[in-house]
Amino acid sequence: MIREGKLILSTQGIPKAFVKHAGQNPAITSIYTADPSAHVWDDGRIYIYASHDVDPPRGCDLMDAYHVFSSDDLVNWVDEGEILHSRDVKWGRPEGGFMWAPDCAYKNGMYYFYYPHPSGSDWNDTWKIGVATSDKPASGFTDQGYIEGLGGFAMIDPCVFVDEDDRAYMYYGGGSKCQGGELNEDMVSIKGTMLDMTGLEDFHEAAWAFKRNGLYYLTYADNLEGNNRMRYATSDHPLGPWTYRGIFLEPTGCSTTHGSVAEYKGQWYLFYHNQDISGHGNLRSVCIDKLNFNEDGTIQTVVQTKEGFKPVGETPVSEASVSYPAADGFTGGGAAIVQTTAAEPVVRGLEAKGAYCEFRQIDGGSGGRATIYIHYGTTEALAKVSLDVNGHDYSLINAPSTGSAELCQGIAYFTVRLKPGSDNTVKLTGGHGDIAVSGLTLSLFNE
Repeated sequence: MIREGKLILSTQGIPKAFVKHAGQNPAITSIYTADPSAHVWDDGRIYIYASHDVDPPRGCDLMDAYHVFSSDDLVNWVDEGEILHSRDVKWGRPEGGFMWAPDCAYKNGMYYFYYPHPSGSDWNDTWKIGVATSDKPASGFTDQGYIEGLGGFAMIDPCVFVDEDDRAYMYYGGGSKCQGGELNEDMVSIKGTMLDMTGLEDFHEAAWAFKRNGLYYLTYADNLEGNNRMRYATSDHPLGPWTYRGIFLEPTGCSTTHGSVAEYKGQWYLFYHNQDISGHGNLRSVCIDKLNFNEDGTIQTVVQTKEGFKPVGETPVSEASVSYPAADGFTGGGAAIVQTTAAEPVVRGLEAKGAYCEFRQIDGGSGGRATIYIHYGTTEALAKVSLDVNGHDYSLINAPSTGSAELCQGIAYFTVRLKPGSDNTVKLTGGHGDIAVSGLTLSLFNE
């Protein structure tokens, strides 16, 4: 069924009915995200540039793309969509995969997205640091190649820090080696040579640099076997030498640790990941907790919470969305539209392998990014549906328990690209747990 008179949602609004009034950890649940790189840009919003763990898991070799999420209140997150995939990297590993922890920086009116990726099949010996650019913070990125002279065995996890004097510094490393150096004005080449970062104790990977009250901080993951912690060091200069200060994040229950630090509306925060949703070290989820400092500038141990915090700002909302109820869907493979004790019909039977519900003639407006909100209910701890749009298999979407399959009070969302006009098809495929779906809500980006 075609919906007429669709309104357009701006990138900074969320349908009013979906706004959350309390936080949670993990903060992003619809897909698995890891290695969060958080930044506040001139528009006042905070952005998370995250890697994407592929479900079902096999290993980190399958990580193939990057997603961006943005927010005005640290609780309600807009999925800005995928910004780079290994297929976009012409110089990269022929088999793809290995799109590991990224970072982003802004300078000269341009956003620079940095990411590690192998250039050959022998992945761990061929790491390079790629760069993609855009004049927008969360879309339109085009790969520009890699930074000459960087890379090699286990050298991953780029971080770029732009200082108050507008000079930019690159940090990266792995295999117990951390290096840093100044970037040239072009942001895609190194000025001089990279230097070993001295004074770090038990460095493993995940370098992150920031500045507070004139003091430079370098955080990183250590080598605690099977359950890294985060440590940090400080310096009066962006390239050290560094003075080791201690551990500020204890194990998160995940086999890896990776974090970033950002100040937002007067409070500092740590962005990290754990495996609380999946119980699997290769299916991780972004978390956010407050980061507090002592009077002498040392960092207090981060308290890992489940509840997160209340929204820290006003959440922009929009009524500009359109709904496609389950009654308008087409089912097969064991799925069916049924009437429950609730007021609205739902799709049931999606637990069967090959079961599906298809929504046809979806209006994509003039084409481009659109967020699909899936209304669901499940009594399972974690059900999932596979999202297919116009024949493209996007991802398995997580559906954490809502406590009821009668009332579809859960919301899972994912941003895709639609074709112009009404010739779009959204298909939900089951076989991943008992879940009821009462329909979709679609919101287009105003681009």
